[in-house]
This record gives sequence, C-alpha cells and structure tokens, in this order.
Amino acid sequence: MRVLLTGWASFLHGEATAGDVLSLRAAGTALTGAGIDHDVAWSPNFRPGGRHLPGAPPGDYTHVVFVCGPVHGPQLRALHERYAACRRIAVGVSVPDPGDPAVTGFHRVLPRDDGVTPDLSLAASVSAVPVLGVVLAPRQPEYRDAGRHDDVHAALTGWLARLDCARVPLDTRLAHEDWARCATPDQFVAAVSTMDVIVTTRLHGLVLGLKAGVPVLAVDPVAGGGKVTAQAAALGWPVVAAEDCANPGVLDARLEWCRSRAGRVPEPPSPSLAGLVDELAGSR
Repeated sequence: MRVLLTGWASFLHGEATAGDVLSLRAAGTALTGAGIDHDVAWSPNFRPGGRHLPGAPPGDYTHVVFVCGPVHGPQLRALHERYAACRRIAVGVSVPDPGDPAVTGFHRVLPRDDGVTPDLSLAASVSAVPVLGVVLAPRQPEYRDAGRHDDVHAALTGWLARLDCARVPLDTRLAHEDWARCATPDQFVAAVSTMDVIVTTRLHGLVLGLKAGVPVLAVDPVAGGGKVTAQAAALGWPVVAAEDCANPGVLDARLEWCRSRAGRVPEPPSPSLAGLVDELAGSR
C-alpha cells in the first residue's frame, strides 16, 4: 500500500488555506502513525520544491486520498481520471452536490458536514511562531531624493516573506467607515499590544509600538536618517539605516535582539508640553 495525499493545495489552480494544509498534516500524521507509506502532492505555486501531481505517477500508488474542502469541479474530476486505477477516498470534505461526478468518482466519501464530525485541522499539531505587526510608511515627498521608500520596503518585505512568522499588516491611518482599519488610536494601540514585535518604517509605528510595550524593529526609509532616526534617538531606541536594510543579516540580528531580554521595552519618556503652555500663556 502506498497513498498519495491530495487536496485543494495540490492543484496548480487551487489554493492553499491554513485549514487545508493543517488537515493534510493531520492526515499525514495519522498515516505515519499507522505505518502507511505516503506522499503529499503540493501545488508548484505553493511549494515549488515539493512533490507535484505531474511528478506523482499513478502507477506508484494504490490509493489517492483527497483531504478537506468542497468536493466539486473539473480539477477533481481530472484527479479521478488520472488516478483511475487507484482506490480514491475523500475525507473531511464538504459535499455541495452528491450527484457531482467529482463526488461520485470517489470509492468512499467521509464528509465533515454531518453535524457531528469535527474538521480535520483540529487534529494537526502547530508550532509557536512569533507574530510581527508590520507598519509601513507611505512615500514621503518632503524628503525628495533622500527618500528610499521603494527600495527599503522591497528589501524589508522580501525579508519578512522568508521568515517563519505570522505577519500582520497594520496601518496608523484611522477610518470610521472602513472595517479594515482602526477607528480610534486606542484601537490601534490595542492591536499593536498583541504583537511580539513591530516592524516599521513609520515614526508612529516606532512610537506607538514602544508605548504599547512591544519591541520595535525600526527602519528609517530616508538616506542619511530622517524623522524615524531622530525620534529613535529621543527615545533611546536603535534604528536600522536605509543603507543597511538590504542586508538580511542586519535585519536578522535586530529581530533576534528585539526578541531577547536585551530588547525589552523600557518605560518611554513622557514628553512635556510646558513650552506650549508657556508660549500660549505669554501671548494672552
């Protein structure tokens, strides 16, 4: 017996959701525990270096198992045709139309929508990874030719994409009618406070991250240093220069520092508004 595990994350034009991939992980763990030899087929768009359906010849397998998601459509029907000689089983799936050839092509369907069967993703183990809130500045024309925003953001987001972490885009801009943004600064600081680290090229990403007690990997997008560098100096917090952002080693080291004991956030200094009050008082 040799099993090929498949799912929507296996198809070139499918999609890999967290639930799909966790369900495949759970199925793989169960087969390993039972001593059943198996491979997992992945979409080349999701895992370019993995095993893909064209590289999984039908003659190499006795069974094909389709895991999670809705059972419908031409890609599943093509799976049946390609692996016609294999016994085909669907597990943990939804069945919108029991008469669909995508459904009837299976020898056995073990659905999840019976009201009593928990989703397979609940059976999968997960690893703890850091949660990074990402606050990027827009282009800032006031810095003219010194602004390196495009290059800095390309380097920074490319580095972030390679990290084993959860990335949460955050925006300091507030909006009352846009559900995707915070409506008040209190909401924004509350969201920031749940992160392990804030990665930012924005002054208030730095300031409000520290205000929430979260270490900040601050990168100044302005060559030679702009307001992020100046504010970091005022707060006694390190900042990565625009010129150094293209070096992943610098970013790796700063992230490691942020997550270490040394990167604990001190109580931010309290700014004084006495000068403003005195100025106004003197103009009465």
